Amino acid sequence: MDLGIAGKKALVCGASAGLGFACAQALVREGVEVVIVARTEAPLREAALALTALGAGAVHWVAADVTTAEGRARILAAHPAFDIVVTNAGGPPPGDFRQWDRDIWLKALDANMLAPIELIKATVDGMMARGFGRILNITSSAVKAPVDGLGLSNGARSGLTGFVSGLARSTVARGVTINNLLPGTFDTARLAGNFAAQAQREGRSVDDVRAARLAKHPAHRLGQPSELGATCAFLCSVHAGYINGQNVLLDGGSFAGV
Repeated sequence: MDLGIAGKKALVCGASAGLGFACAQALVREGVEVVIVARTEAPLREAALALTALGAGAVHWVAADVTTAEGRARILAAHPAFDIVVTNAGGPPPGDFRQWDRDIWLKALDANMLAPIELIKATVDGMMARGFGRILNITSSAVKAPVDGLGLSNGARSGLTGFVSGLARSTVARGVTINNLLPGTFDTARLAGNFAAQAQREGRSVDDVRAARLAKHPAHRLGQPSELGATCAFLCSVHAGYINGQNVLLDGGSFAGV
């Protein structure tokens, strides 16, 4: 299927690895000119080289922290107009809400709610003026099924979800859709680190922890980043203009609801 977005320009955040990289990879393969962003320069350079090697869309990179006004300004100074924006930030740490002070809450809100909103604010009017735009926020399956102990993520990402639901209704008539991707357990380095930490806490092997998780999963496997990347690319396509304000859950059926 021709997604009809060759030549469009996309910003993909958190794209040096994992799900962000998978989204960038899928877009590059469609001939999209992609600007990848992450905080650390060395892995970002490596990611850009890997994407360039695909020989499709042009690839640029900007080392910046999108949770800061300075970081966002650096990106937009170098690349002022985007047709596609994919926001993506790692979730805040787990813990007991009794231990979280205001600064901890504000840090979570900055990363997982306010930074995406600021990027939307900086780009959505230009998209509407040009008559085409796709904004996707990579959030979490916890938005649908909040996880005890992940209160910072549950709160901040749910706030973004509510904001998007309201805003999306005012942009779609001018060709701009805004949706959220909600990944469940995907085979990423971050998840591997979580397995390792759990194994250490419980005095078990990483293989045992991983096997126990998969045994409870309806699909008995982890999601592959490429699967999320392909979904991202489709939602950015010209064929997805009537999908708007949605939370697209990719969890292999783990959510026990309708």
